[in-house]
Amino acid sequence: MNKEILKSKEALVSEVESLAKASGSVMIVSFSKMTVAELNELRLTLRKINSKFAVYKNTMVRRATDKLGIKDAVLDETLNGPNGFIFTEDALEGSKVVVKFAKKNDKLVLKGSLQEGKFLSADQVKVLASLPGREQLLSKLASAFQGPIRKLAVAVKAVADQTAA
Repeated sequence: MNKEILKSKEALVSEVESLAKASGSVMIVSFSKMTVAELNELRLTLRKINSKFAVYKNTMVRRATDKLGIKDAVLDETLNGPNGFIFTEDALEGSKVVVKFAKKNDKLVLKGSLQEGKFLSADQVKVLASLPGREQLLSKLASAFQGPIRKLAVAVKAVADQTAA
């Protein structure tokens, strides 16, 4: 094999490896029936959440996951046919956006996701997407803390009103 070809393949593998390391999740999707306009819409949607859609050869992705120490039989089965890879910083937000887009456009098929060195099936990603976001959880937590404090304030005011009367 030509040395230039080998160097370009090594560069591709290292690119995929560095993107995967920097990402909270790498989602694997099938996009073969999508039009260029639909792919551009997906890319625009992903760009809003600092995510990237890219197409790599499955062998390059396998080599990158091997370098990262990720070995999973289901992942190997998933890496067949034309695949797109979505690299996203926030696994929860990224899965929400991709699942929502896939519901709207049935030509995008979610195959699975790599998160924290583990492979998640499409169904597991859909469950993850249904979880509340960080802001929602913080809001619920703040509300849970305010409830008892509010009750205490009402009780103190009621005691103060009784002693004043």
